[in-house]
Amino acid sequence: MQLKTRVWGLGKFLLLAGALAATFFVFAAAAMRVALRAREVQVPVLIGHSVNEASQSLATLGLALRIDPNQRVDDKVPAGRIMQQDPAPGGSARQQRTIRVWVSSGPRATSVPALVGQTERTARMRLEQDGLEVGSLTEFRSPDYAADAVVAQDPAPSSRAPRVSLLLNRGEQATTYVMPDVIGMNGERAAEALRTRGFRVTITGSQPYAGVPQGTVVRQQPAGGFKVGPADSISLEVSR
Repeated sequence: MQLKTRVWGLGKFLLLAGALAATFFVFAAAAMRVALRAREVQVPVLIGHSVNEASQSLATLGLALRIDPNQRVDDKVPAGRIMQQDPAPGGSARQQRTIRVWVSSGPRATSVPALVGQTERTARMRLEQDGLEVGSLTEFRSPDYAADAVVAQDPAPSSRAPRVSLLLNRGEQATTYVMPDVIGMNGERAAEALRTRGFRVTITGSQPYAGVPQGTVVRQQPAGGFKVGPADSISLEVSR
């Protein structure tokens, strides 16, 4: 009986010791996880910032900065600014971890070709072939230069830049007139008056109109009130 009691007591002791040991390990693991989480911080956004700004931002979080020695071309991120980072922003990282970044070398710079004297279409094609963009486009009108020709460019030829601004001459603006209403007038006299002002006038087929004198304008193209230029053709239809 005493032996049974002793065995039962030893069993309870071992069971209690096991439970205490399991509880200790559970709490130890939980405490370790909490401690590890307490050392984790959120990775900030570094893209678009300078190296100095990124270094200061990481230092306050207990993180280190590593700059990749190879800069990369980027059309959107200015030169000297961070264009990529690893780990990505918003992720978790333990303190003392190193954040790797790549710095932009700016847009791709190409030697600017000579464009003065070329037409706008030719200049645009040349820039596209060289991987360059058209910057600002300024226009003016003058009889001193060829129409639609590049008069000036910025930057100058042989410079290195991602885009080029152009100054274009659109040519002297043609003179326009308001087409008069000549219906009811004598066709020959109306045509002569228009021809003396440089217009090309044609008198087209005629047909009889009751009560309308012969040779009177009954239709015209373009109609009265429309704008016409010296190079435009005007047709008059007269009665017979």
